[in-house]
Amino acid sequence: MVIVQINYRRPDMPKAEWEARYTDDRARQFLSVPGLLWKIWLDGDDERLAGGVYMFEDRAAAEAYAAGPIVARLRDNPDLSEVDVRVFDVRERMSAITRAPLPHLKAAAE
Repeated sequence: MVIVQINYRRPDMPKAEWEARYTDDRARQFLSVPGLLWKIWLDGDDERLAGGVYMFEDRAAAEAYAAGPIVARLRDNPDLSEVDVRVFDVRERMSAITRAPLPHLKAAAE
């Protein structure tokens, strides 16, 4: 399994205006991303940082996403700055011990 971590600085705008951008339909678009198992949405109010953590079934799917149109739109969005995209392999055994949400692994500590 592979994680894609994306962080960016969001625009300086009222919190309510920023929150209005997060609709159910916006989330649903990720249901059709090939190889994506889940996404966690991140928002850091104090520093205006936002982003996501994405679990992919394999490196090919993760790298295709990182090089694909959704991430390209993030990078090209003039409202966002400091877009940082990273791809990580998951240390599955250690993650299982610490109860990571890896559906195919039984916790090694059990």
